[in-house]
Amino acid sequence: MQKSPPRRRLPPLDYLLAFESAAQSGSFVSAARQMNISESAISRKVRLLEDHLGLTLFARGHRSIALTSSGARFLDQITPALDMLRGAALHASENRPIVLAATQSVASLWLTPRLPAFRQSRHDINITLMASDNDAECLAETVDLAILRGDGNWKGFDARLLFGEVVFPVCAPEFLAQNPQISQIAALTDAPLIEVSSHHPEWMNWRAWLQNMGQAAPKLGRATLFNSYPLSISAAMDGGGIALGWGHLVDPLLASGRLVRPLGAAEIRTDFGYYLLTPQHHPAFANRSAVADWLLGVS
Repeated sequence: MQKSPPRRRLPPLDYLLAFESAAQSGSFVSAARQMNISESAISRKVRLLEDHLGLTLFARGHRSIALTSSGARFLDQITPALDMLRGAALHASENRPIVLAATQSVASLWLTPRLPAFRQSRHDINITLMASDNDAECLAETVDLAILRGDGNWKGFDARLLFGEVVFPVCAPEFLAQNPQISQIAALTDAPLIEVSSHHPEWMNWRAWLQNMGQAAPKLGRATLFNSYPLSISAAMDGGGIALGWGHLVDPLLASGRLVRPLGAAEIRTDFGYYLLTPQHHPAFANRSAVADWLLGVS
């Protein structure tokens, strides 16, 4: 009986995924962000894949990579297979919880109050909510849907606007009653302000807000700094000062009377917004689509 030829050992799946991500993004750095691992780990996995295949998949420059002809052919050959594996995995685990990632502020102030209504209407779908202000964590391979603040451009993701960014001062009603002068914008520079630190340079802070309103702010008076937006809002509700409120995030607190707008309709509308992101390389499936449709329909 004729023996079958020995099967060639397949390369590890993580090598293939690292190569695919780097090839599609054109960068080891971008691939590292997408896969939530280090750039050196991406480079090492690709190098090991090249050693396994005996091929050079990328031409490497000082700060750039480009697919070789062998790399381009290999990408064309493995992409349908990887997509098929993803589809099979998603189909097999269709009833698993949907992993929904969001910033800390969106998760605590916007999503959490609305989740009970969704659970009542869709008992068959479970959601695992992951709150993080680290964009790479929110865009990890294991995440099905993400809500992030930005300009609508995320490579490798379909972005749909949930709501725009409107920023205005908020404080507790008792604080306003005790400090009626803060209803005048000129008084804010000497008022106890609540500030939030952020690694996003375009994040609206008090100095930027006041300058956008035409108010000089060479220095601000008593300011308390928090590293979390939800904490700043909690401090404002407790009467600790005046915080910057983001529309939609603080609207329920304004409606309930726990917060007020001391300057009335004064607000800044930016070019940024909060977007629902769907990974383009994840095949669609019913439960994810149901959660996405619900999020897009939430007011």
